[in-house]
Amino acid sequence: MRLARLCAVAALCCAPAACKKNAPPHTVGLALDVGGRGDQSFNDGTLRGLEIMAAGLRYTPRGYELLPDSEYRALLGPDAPPHLGIPRPIVLQGKAQEDYEPNLRLLADQGAELVVAVGFMMQGAAGKVARDHPRVKFLLIDSPVLDDSGKPTTLANVRAVVFREHEGSFLAGALAGELTRTGKVGFVGGMQIPLIQKFEVGFRAGLRAVNAAAARDVLVAYTGTFDDERKGVEVGQDLYRRGCDIVFHGAGLDGLGVIKAAQQAGRWVIGVDSDQSHVAPHNVLTSMIKRADLAVYQAVRDVVNGTFTGGDVALGLAEGGVGLAPLGGDVDPSLTPAVRQAAMRDVEALRSAVVAGRIAVPATPQELARFDPPPREALGLASAAPAWRPPPVAGEAGSSGTAVPKP
Repeated sequence: MRLARLCAVAALCCAPAACKKNAPPHTVGLALDVGGRGDQSFNDGTLRGLEIMAAGLRYTPRGYELLPDSEYRALLGPDAPPHLGIPRPIVLQGKAQEDYEPNLRLLADQGAELVVAVGFMMQGAAGKVARDHPRVKFLLIDSPVLDDSGKPTTLANVRAVVFREHEGSFLAGALAGELTRTGKVGFVGGMQIPLIQKFEVGFRAGLRAVNAAAARDVLVAYTGTFDDERKGVEVGQDLYRRGCDIVFHGAGLDGLGVIKAAQQAGRWVIGVDSDQSHVAPHNVLTSMIKRADLAVYQAVRDVVNGTFTGGDVALGLAEGGVGLAPLGGDVDPSLTPAVRQAAMRDVEALRSAVVAGRIAVPATPQELARFDPPPREALGLASAAPAWRPPPVAGEAGSSGTAVPKP
């Protein structure tokens, strides 16, 4: 039976003592999206916020272990918030959309005080289960609650956190536009839906702000999934064959395939959601970080302190909810420290302009069509866009593939 299978999954995903009807106070349950544990991106970001930051635990194949304070600081930095000492969490893995509602319902029935629903695809299930469990608190990440007509609404026991991904992606696009050597960069998305289009649109806008030629020639592809690494490899290989020297992905687990393609091609890749530099230290230029870990930690903190409230929360550059990871990689020695520093000065100027409201980053294709960035001098950027534009390597331009250039 399905409930029996879910209980078996719960037993594998969490400490056995946590899976009780009467869970200890402040027990938190979390339902993962299809990408699951190990995507080294969005899902792992939420797990970092719950397991490491909130619980002070390290997950191993044998179960949870206490994380020494020295290791906690090494992982999160000297300014990391104190972990909250909550009981061992309950974590369930969803393999398909039909798993979402039973997983969330099981977490609530097992006595979790806070249930975390990871990903926009859980919106419908989270709203339904939250209505059935008004005494349980819910955190929905990446989507507002929608009513039966599809319009945003709120529930008193649900905190819905969304991110201004387009703002962080704007910085990724600006950095790519500053540092491209071929004049051609690319974007790989997972499902072609409004949420992922925010990444693409923001990336395009950042390119347009610093390098109009690269913005016109950008290559874009969608894998159609978030959980097929092989598709990411195929699409990434195609973009690099077609002349891209920097590719930004917003494709979940598929993005690990894009990173593998960058390693194979000896090119740059920009990661997403979490700092992915450890996946390919030579090739990851930076990552567009989305602080799902912070959203989870803050919700758990508020539950522990008795200050949790429902409603909508939006996190962008101003709130520290998105941003760029430190620059890394060494696949192209011509990107010297001086070149990188100059590019980052421009990126920081653009970040400041967004935070100050001088640039409204577009979030939809329609807004992008109307987007006209201020002149470089008005933003305090370097006086000229990058001048290097060597001709494409033979055999790279014009190859067949799934990517299509868009104006």
